[in-house]
Amino acid sequence: MKATSIFGGVQVFSIIISIIRSKFVAVLLGPAGMGIMGLLSSTIGIISSLTNLGLGTSAVKDIAAAVGTNDEKRIGLIITVVRRLVWITGLLGLFTTAILSSWLSQLTFGNKDYTWAFLWISVTLLFNQLSTGQLVVLQGLRKLNYLAKANLSGSFIGLFLTIPFYYFWGIDGIVPGIIGTAFLSMLMSWYFSGKIKVAKIALSHSQTFEEGKNMLRLGFFISLNGVFVLGVAYLVRIFISRTGSLEQVGLYNAGFAIINTYVSLIFTAMATDYYPRLSAVANDNKHCNQTINQQAEIAILILAPILLIFLIYINWVVILLYSNKFTGVNEMIQWAALGMFFKAASWSVAFIFLAKGTTKLFFWNELITNIYILVLNLIGFHFWGLTGLGLSFALAYLIYLVQVIVISKIKFEFAFNPSFITIFIIQFGLAGTGFLIAKYIGQPFNYLAGSILIGISGYYSFWELNKRLEIQSLIKNYIHR
Repeated sequence: MKATSIFGGVQVFSIIISIIRSKFVAVLLGPAGMGIMGLLSSTIGIISSLTNLGLGTSAVKDIAAAVGTNDEKRIGLIITVVRRLVWITGLLGLFTTAILSSWLSQLTFGNKDYTWAFLWISVTLLFNQLSTGQLVVLQGLRKLNYLAKANLSGSFIGLFLTIPFYYFWGIDGIVPGIIGTAFLSMLMSWYFSGKIKVAKIALSHSQTFEEGKNMLRLGFFISLNGVFVLGVAYLVRIFISRTGSLEQVGLYNAGFAIINTYVSLIFTAMATDYYPRLSAVANDNKHCNQTINQQAEIAILILAPILLIFLIYINWVVILLYSNKFTGVNEMIQWAALGMFFKAASWSVAFIFLAKGTTKLFFWNELITNIYILVLNLIGFHFWGLTGLGLSFALAYLIYLVQVIVISKIKFEFAFNPSFITIFIIQFGLAGTGFLIAKYIGQPFNYLAGSILIGISGYYSFWELNKRLEIQSLIKNYIHR
């Protein structure tokens, strides 16, 4: 909960920055500009997932394990290996993108007009990977304050760089904005990582590979999963642009940016500490079961009131964050908000595959998942347009939740405890009621009834969190001090 509060605060500031940036993009570039930005970013994201070898996740486990030994030389050795590997993988991403720039333009946009765009932004793969290497060190050493500051400062400074690009150059400012943001994020991560004193270890190339092969092996499977996820999103965007329009791609990007940005603040904040903590008890199924249930409870209790706000006030949220041109995504976001309940529960469970190092199980689980996510998305958009994409999101994560529960039960003796099941049923029941109110009751009664539901959900979450954390006592002690 402490990690959640720290990174929740960081994510709130990041969200405010994102709101300002998205508002300027929506007004200055419009849906078509957002569509171009989305296609460029998703294409680069796929290349990055292919070439970064998942070091942003796998290296955390190795650094945390080294810290557990209290051996300064061992810690320095692992960090040295990580910092070398991110240079290698970053350069691999840069050259891959540069060489394939013409083909990527043809594949993504159906022409070669964006060859130079891909050529220029290839450098961001190096910047982003170097930044990842520094942030991994901070996370593995659990220097959460520095990690939070590095994330926040990069986003904050990047905002003031990109807005003038969009204002003066319009769509032509997209590429310089992407490059500038990546470069500044790298500088900030390097600055805060440099504050940590680490033993300097001399290693040969063969020693680097020998020490890094385990994290590369795990990272490879994580990287493949990243390719699946981004590949699905990429194919969906291409399908929308070919069967629909660039404007619909922009609306799709905007809709899921809203739900993912404001909900992922909880996922990001919790995962920062949850993954290393679950890895520490990975050999004990009983402690794993307890840790997962605690995490799932906290996730639902924090997310539920937020998701209800999206369900009830989505029209105003979309207009505030973008403009009234984007209200066509309202129903899509409402369905996705319901699906987030299933994602939160399944997300808490699925980390066990990584914590226990079951790489092949992790790989096949995610491969199968991404296949039916893609199929459901294509079917959803074909028959019901953007709303169908929200519906397919909810259905896919319901299936995924059942899937990871069954696998974890068989392999690791996992089961949700009655406390979590009660919390989930109550909060999802309130959200389902809110969804029906928003859909079938007219204004202003929908806002009145919905606000009551938000209040009930918020009070119930506070009551349950207070039982676990004694929040009231903490607040009183803080005020007293």
